[in-house]
Amino acid sequence: MPEAISKKTRTGPVSAERLKSFVERIEKLEEERKAIGGDIRDVYREAKGVGYDVKAMRKIVALRAMDSADRAEQEALLDTYRHALGIV
Repeated sequence: MPEAISKKTRTGPVSAERLKSFVERIEKLEEERKAIGGDIRDVYREAKGVGYDVKAMRKIVALRAMDSADRAEQEALLDTYRHALGIV
């Protein structure tokens, strides 16, 4: 067996049914993700239609997804770069 294969994958023969089940579940989730992506685009389009800045909204969504320590670190780094470039 090739060395790149981990010991966990060497435990036994491949079960075609189990593999098929995993693949089908992944495919279903990918379809759902695609549909959700379309829904998200629709919400941004709606917000833009009533005058909101979508670019700023996307940044806010990304910031809200970060924990407070990561957000503070990101802000500190941006402040450092702004100061270094004279963009204050």
